[in-house]
Amino acid sequence: MSKAAELAALIGSQTALSNRNLIINGAMQVAQRGTSTSITAAGSYFSPDRFEVGITATDQLAATLSQSTTAPDGFSNSLKFEVTTAETTLDADEIVTLRQKFEGQDLQRIAKGTSSAEQVTASFWVRSSNTGTYILELYDSDNTRQVSKSYTINSANTWEYKTITFPADTTGAFDNDNNLSLFFMFWLAAGSDYTSGTLNTSWASATTANRVVGQTNLIASTNDFYITGVQLEVGTATPFEHRLFQDEITRCKRYYQKSFPYGTAPFNNAGQGGTRWDERTAIWPPNSFSNSTYIGAWCHLSVPMRVAPTTTQYNCNTLGTSGSYLNDVQNSGISTSYAITSTNHNTEKLHFYPGGIYSFGNALGVNWEADAEL
Repeated sequence: MSKAAELAALIGSQTALSNRNLIINGAMQVAQRGTSTSITAAGSYFSPDRFEVGITATDQLAATLSQSTTAPDGFSNSLKFEVTTAETTLDADEIVTLRQKFEGQDLQRIAKGTSSAEQVTASFWVRSSNTGTYILELYDSDNTRQVSKSYTINSANTWEYKTITFPADTTGAFDNDNNLSLFFMFWLAAGSDYTSGTLNTSWASATTANRVVGQTNLIASTNDFYITGVQLEVGTATPFEHRLFQDEITRCKRYYQKSFPYGTAPFNNAGQGGTRWDERTAIWPPNSFSNSTYIGAWCHLSVPMRVAPTTTQYNCNTLGTSGSYLNDVQNSGISTSYAITSTNHNTEKLHFYPGGIYSFGNALGVNWEADAEL
């Protein structure tokens, strides 16, 4: 091959590498909800964005999930899961997973369920105080099919790079919509309900006992688990696709937004609201929801969300600059009576409509968070 042909081939391969990573926030740059959250019960927890720790049936476990600055060269952040109280006895139905969920419309390039189905490859950097065998699983929730692969953490407290290729599946297409189609799951612990069979390393109808065979129990003692540089792509592994912070946070906001500044976790009595209006101005502007006794306002989201979000409102303790203005608001008791009564994710709006009657000149501020996670 001539030098010119080699150069053309190289340029072609490089341009094909953009937008190849299906994972959102794989470098753990974005943490809108806050950089740390405590885990004290079964449930779902986020930090950083889009990576969810799912815990089922545990009765002893306590842990911390956080955005960490411990990272391999070329990365600034990682996700850290740290066990603070161990689950010394793992019951049959207990599980701990770290997962990202995908909309079906974002997976069509895989061509799953067709004769042109593609293999996909996961790559990531991982580090743990607990060595052993771990399981990474793809679970197709549209067709109740799954495939699992194992990887080994060889050395304690050492960053290791892993690549895992999953075969193509010509059975069961992903729905082409904005609903949940695929779980991408790092298993951290699994009871015998999930480990008593034979590990299923080819796509098949899901059998619970075959999903996590051989999994190390990370939560048996006070271990930690770090991960970053997570990538899932069609074909074979390529170098990690680093994105600008702005690109990554925009992707994350499809699933979660808040009125608070980026580095502030939502909390009550947070000061000036992310949405603020008063009856003097709310009566006249077009598209305001108002009459002589009731007021309301639209709050514009920064990007359209996946669906109309689940919303949470937070009280404010500073709504104006003058003492009397602030006292009028607080003394009337309206700081706890507002609610989001309608949402429209496509036109990027939340509608706040307080439930009380207010005297002319009252003002209202409200902070909020909006969740459209899968």
